[in-house]
Amino acid sequence: MSADQNQTPGTPGGTDRTGAVARGAACAPWIRTRLRTAPGAAAALAGLVLLTSFLAAAFPRSVEAYETRGLRHDIVSASPARSILEVTSPLPDPELGPDMQDAAVRGAGLAEVDTALKKMMPAPIRPDLPRSSYGVHTTDPAAATERWLDRPNGLDPKLTLATPSGLDKHSRLRSGQWPKARGDVSVDSREVEAAVTAETASALKIKVGSTIAVPTRNGEPLTVRVTGIITPLRPAESYWSVEPLFKAPVLTPTPPTPRGGSEPLFFWTAALLLPQDAAPALLATMNKPEVYWRIAPDASRLTGLDVAGLRSAVASLESGPELLNVRETVGPTAALTTSLDDIVLSHSQMRSAIGPVVTVAGVGIGAVAAVVLLMTGALIGGRRHSELALMRSRGGSLRGIGRRLFTETAVTVLPAAALGLLLAVLAVGQARLWPAVTAAAVTAALVCVALPLRTTLQHIRPQLHGARDDMMTARPSQRRTIAELTLLVLAIGAVAALRRRGTDAGGGTDLLVSSAPVLVGLIAALVLVRLYPLPLRLASRPVARLRGAIGFLSLARAGRASSSGTLPLLALLIALTTAAFGGSVLAGIGDARDDAALAAVGADARINGPDGPLPLPDGLAERVRRVDGVDDVAAVQVEFGVVLPAAPGDGGQKKTAALLGVDPQSYARLARATGLKSFPAHRLKATGSAAPVPEGTDPSRDRVLPVIASPSVAERLGKREHSIDALAGDFKVKVVGVQPLTSAVPNTDFMIVNSASLTARQTTTLFVTGSQPDAEELRAATRDAGGDIVVQLRSEERGAYVDSPMQEGAGQIYAAAIAAGAGYALLAVLLSLLQTAPERTTLLARLRTMGLTTRQGRRLLAFEAMPQALLAAVGGLLVGWATITLLAPGVNLASLAMSGTAGSAPLNVSLRADLWSLVLPALGVVVLAASVAGVQAWWASRRGSITELRAGDSR
Repeated sequence: MSADQNQTPGTPGGTDRTGAVARGAACAPWIRTRLRTAPGAAAALAGLVLLTSFLAAAFPRSVEAYETRGLRHDIVSASPARSILEVTSPLPDPELGPDMQDAAVRGAGLAEVDTALKKMMPAPIRPDLPRSSYGVHTTDPAAATERWLDRPNGLDPKLTLATPSGLDKHSRLRSGQWPKARGDVSVDSREVEAAVTAETASALKIKVGSTIAVPTRNGEPLTVRVTGIITPLRPAESYWSVEPLFKAPVLTPTPPTPRGGSEPLFFWTAALLLPQDAAPALLATMNKPEVYWRIAPDASRLTGLDVAGLRSAVASLESGPELLNVRETVGPTAALTTSLDDIVLSHSQMRSAIGPVVTVAGVGIGAVAAVVLLMTGALIGGRRHSELALMRSRGGSLRGIGRRLFTETAVTVLPAAALGLLLAVLAVGQARLWPAVTAAAVTAALVCVALPLRTTLQHIRPQLHGARDDMMTARPSQRRTIAELTLLVLAIGAVAALRRRGTDAGGGTDLLVSSAPVLVGLIAALVLVRLYPLPLRLASRPVARLRGAIGFLSLARAGRASSSGTLPLLALLIALTTAAFGGSVLAGIGDARDDAALAAVGADARINGPDGPLPLPDGLAERVRRVDGVDDVAAVQVEFGVVLPAAPGDGGQKKTAALLGVDPQSYARLARATGLKSFPAHRLKATGSAAPVPEGTDPSRDRVLPVIASPSVAERLGKREHSIDALAGDFKVKVVGVQPLTSAVPNTDFMIVNSASLTARQTTTLFVTGSQPDAEELRAATRDAGGDIVVQLRSEERGAYVDSPMQEGAGQIYAAAIAAGAGYALLAVLLSLLQTAPERTTLLARLRTMGLTTRQGRRLLAFEAMPQALLAAVGGLLVGWATITLLAPGVNLASLAMSGTAGSAPLNVSLRADLWSLVLPALGVVVLAASVAGVQAWWASRRGSITELRAGDSR
């Protein structure tokens, strides 16, 4: 009887004579039986799939969510004058009759146009109705000649007249009454009512009942009577901020004369707010009245996907088809102006710079997760190898076995993946659903397909019982060699492209470039697997001659590790590389902000005058030295704008530099404390011609002072002596040293001299160093010294560099990538050890019958695990360092570290290897491997040898 005739319905590979119904009925008990047989393995697989699908689904949602928050933040935090869309039009068509002109600028006529404009705004622009406004205003302020108005320099104030909509909804009446249009105000009306804000009334001395005459075209003035004083309800909103004169007056300087001369004079500029129906009266003035509609965009419903549409819509409104529609509604001369496109462009540039860097983290963690899932499938397949081999020997077909495995896996994996997707959707909002669904589906498909496929392919041909398959005897095939060479070419291409183009190059995210760390880790894993047998062979020879058996057995067991050990090593290398890369990114962000804060302040604290280098009070340095937390104080005399001698070939262009008078010893200590290049204080000796000039003695202009200069100044001055005319004295200088950077003026060319050699000596700046200078005591010391003195602290400047939503989101993704990489590395170690755990347990049981002690068993398992653990740790450390070194020229962290923050940001922030990010994960792998081996040895010692050996040989 054949094998197929021996089988019953439902047996893999057998003939099902009862049809589809019987097959469906037989399938359920098989799956239920399998899940009951190994519930722990099924639960572990479900948990791993749940975690991986959650991370896979959360990644695209997190990226989209922080891009959405960033776009909304950029629009909301921008000045309303920049984000508003303003439609303006001059006076109504003069060919219209007076009545029609009056009706066109009254409140009802403007409101009708306002409604039409808001309806015609192209998507995704949505008007924010409460923050939008419209009205009429004069664009050329009128001079007010009333003598009771305040005049700071004797100049007449100038007033703007405006009729903003909804004045009573955006302000609170403080005194008087709301202005009203008495009767039908027309172009011939000669008296209207107005309101002013409390700040305007206080500055210009306006009271309720005051009248101001405004000239008109026919010579008879328009009288504006102030009937109320108001207070803005929300002064920061666009209603008041687009035209700041609405809420407060401004002191305006007179324009400079062509010949220059004395300081400018100032006069007040303010606004009078009229009721809407009084707008026709403004048509009679000579101050160029203009109709306006200010439409504030509603950012609360914008998403990161709206960036392209938003830019296109704004461009069309400014000079495209939508502008024609606006002119059909408003008038042929209407224009729309806005800086919203600049805001969106800035956001788009930051997103383009941050996106590729974040994709590197996503690709790295995705690769680690995929490898760990494959390792899990290999572990499950290895545990069921004998079972499936028996089914295959009984006539089971590969298709039937694969179908059964697929069904078993799907029953466990699909609910776990769906639950992970649900948790990701609940945890991260403001994003589309389909990218998360796709990511979770890919995770589930990888597990459902890879496990049955890999397991069934191992049973295509019968395998000899007891055949060795380890790293020591394995010989790579030609196919494997070709595949490895292909991966090597891809890795070289990805690294070269990343170094040449960088992560902030235009054209979007390139997955090949972003996968460069993964490809480098993959190549390193393949190389290490090929080299792994060599040190084992070299170490086994001397160990074999030792008296103890532990060393020899551990190396022999390590050498017999399965040749499929490439997967654990690959997972560890990619995880360690990703963790090192992510940790270095986060450390680089912190270092860049620290460097920027130090460049802005120059030391831990800086004390100087409010308007540049002005002399500080005597004795202030001694007061500052007594403040808690202050270690040292460097007094510096700073003079900007010192003209350098002309150089041949400069075309007569004047070049200036800053002159710094310092005490060489204290300034050298400042350079050491701030981490700058060592300052050669010995070269600025105040001896010979540079010696201090006695008081009452006229110094010679031929004195030669040694100077330490910046590179460009040193190149200009050369080795010769040059005359310098400065407020600190007239003398000659000679360059004796070059310093690339200095704390006092980080972004300016400079010359540093010994302050004792200067004729007019004075202290303009104090640089304070210390562990934690007390800010309150420093400011108290400066107040006691008198004068208006500014105190800047490095810690406060560092605190000003806050994350924008995009930067914060990218930083959180990298922190999550580091945590996920560490977690998957631990799983890789555990899976690698669990794969051979039964075999090691049986080995210990056999050796215990031969006299092996518990302590020796622990040492044996620990020594057996160490070669691969050390290989992964050392390889991960070296690969992480090499990856960062190779990719650093192409990775610019400026957008992650500095964009959108206070202070001056460096144009380039390079990636640097962080020692802790390299060492800690590598040490964790070694410690974990040793700990798992020790726990396994302890657990095996608790079980008797008979328990392990009573079933016979496990092979």
